[in-house]
Amino acid sequence: MAAEDLEWERSKISNQDLNMMKKLGLMKKEDAIRFPSEESYPNPPMEYRVSFVDHLIRGLSAPIHDFLRGLLFVYGIQLHQLTPNSILHISIFITLCECFLGIPPNWALWKRIFLLRRNASRNATYNIGGVVICVRTDVDYFDVKFPDSVQKKWLYIHEESANSVEHNIIPFDGNAKIQRRRSWDAEASEEEKKATEALMSRIRQLQNTRGKELSGVQITAYFLRIRVQPLQARKNPLWTYAGVNDANRLSSDLSAKDLEKLIRRISRLNKKDHVPSSCRVEPYSSTNPLPEPLIKDLLRIGTQFVGYREYASKAEEKLAEANERANTLAQQLEQSEKARKKAESDAVGARAEADKAKADAAGVEDLRKRLHDAETSLSEHITAQSAREEAILKRLRTQSRRFVARTAQEFQLEEPANDPLLDALSFLEVHGSEAREGIDQAKAGLSRLFPYFFPKKEEPATFLDLAKSFNSSEDLGLKMRQENMKVAVESTVALVADSQQTIDWMKVGDTNQIEQSRWRSLIKAAKPNMKKILVYLGIKPSSTPSSSRPEV
Repeated sequence: MAAEDLEWERSKISNQDLNMMKKLGLMKKEDAIRFPSEESYPNPPMEYRVSFVDHLIRGLSAPIHDFLRGLLFVYGIQLHQLTPNSILHISIFITLCECFLGIPPNWALWKRIFLLRRNASRNATYNIGGVVICVRTDVDYFDVKFPDSVQKKWLYIHEESANSVEHNIIPFDGNAKIQRRRSWDAEASEEEKKATEALMSRIRQLQNTRGKELSGVQITAYFLRIRVQPLQARKNPLWTYAGVNDANRLSSDLSAKDLEKLIRRISRLNKKDHVPSSCRVEPYSSTNPLPEPLIKDLLRIGTQFVGYREYASKAEEKLAEANERANTLAQQLEQSEKARKKAESDAVGARAEADKAKADAAGVEDLRKRLHDAETSLSEHITAQSAREEAILKRLRTQSRRFVARTAQEFQLEEPANDPLLDALSFLEVHGSEAREGIDQAKAGLSRLFPYFFPKKEEPATFLDLAKSFNSSEDLGLKMRQENMKVAVESTVALVADSQQTIDWMKVGDTNQIEQSRWRSLIKAAKPNMKKILVYLGIKPSSTPSSSRPEV
């Protein structure tokens, strides 16, 4: 995207700006101004052009003055490409010509004072305010102090079409690039300088007459005070200004406060600087008419100006010829450049091909030599290898014959029928088959019996795992003794109950609670009848009563 496209943004016109334009009478005519809504890029309606609030308060109104139309045509620029300070330069110049020189704005005089320059920085080329009107360095002109800042408060102004092309303002194009022209530096011819010398003398007189010095701020304050926009097409020139009843006035007089505020806004005057309330030199008007001889002389000078239309036509023709010659030269240069590049490319290619051919020739000779050496070496190697292979084959044949003879001698059986080695092998083969059958049968029986005895275990894969299944982690002897102890305890309780003794069961571990002689007699009497007593108590007697003896 070009740098110009990045400059436009949504217009931010404040209520203060609206009030100021109403006081200036710029919105008095219906549809003279239209304001954008929320668009960030201008899209003016038919017969509308893009302008700025800063342009309007510096003397611009529609329909636009013919002199400004001519400047836009000759310079080849659009209205939005002029800075606000450039607009103010044109307003002061027209006011100077009509009010203090008594002539229409003169193109020859303009060329003696001003020129056009591009407004750009090192990093960007501007479109909004992309050109600026400058005073020539060798000209002593009014020292007008302008502010540096420019506010992008844009709007649409209604502009009627003119009958001639040079008086028309081209439609808005925000993307159009600014093209520098020769007219930007156009200078007055010798004839024009001679015709305008009296005007330049009058300007110097207005600037330097002691006590009656005229300044750019005074001229600005004058056209703001009389409420006539210098850059608007008017019925009568300003030297015929008729006061409050003048047909060109847009509004009534501004208050002193509003006038001072507006002048400070478009100039660099600060609060301490004095704002002039009037000009030290009385401008021409209906109450101060032009002297009769001066009118004739100035009108004659004005008519000597050929006009910007003729100049523009000649400039356009010369520019077209120059552009045509430039295009032709550019084409020829482009063709010459292409031919030069092709010749350089061909030369480089030819040198590369020559170098490659030399390298290839040297490489072929070297390759031929190496190939001959390789063939010689390969032939010698094949001969030696064939001799070695023949010797190895001969040795292998001899060893093979010796091995076959020795094998037949060592392993030949004299009596195969009575040989013990063959009998042992036959016996081993027979019993090996029986052993395999026995093992298969044992595995089949184990697969049936193991789940019966060990329902929750996986069938072991080896005999060692089977033995571990029978080797329980529990102490079976301890378990048996605990069962016998249970039987003994229950039997003892039965005997104590039968003895009809008073026993403190909380202290049953204390054997002193029972009479020893009585206890022994009971045990001695009960022992022969132990089995009957256990049956009586509902306990199955053990097959080995001796095992319970230690517990009892």
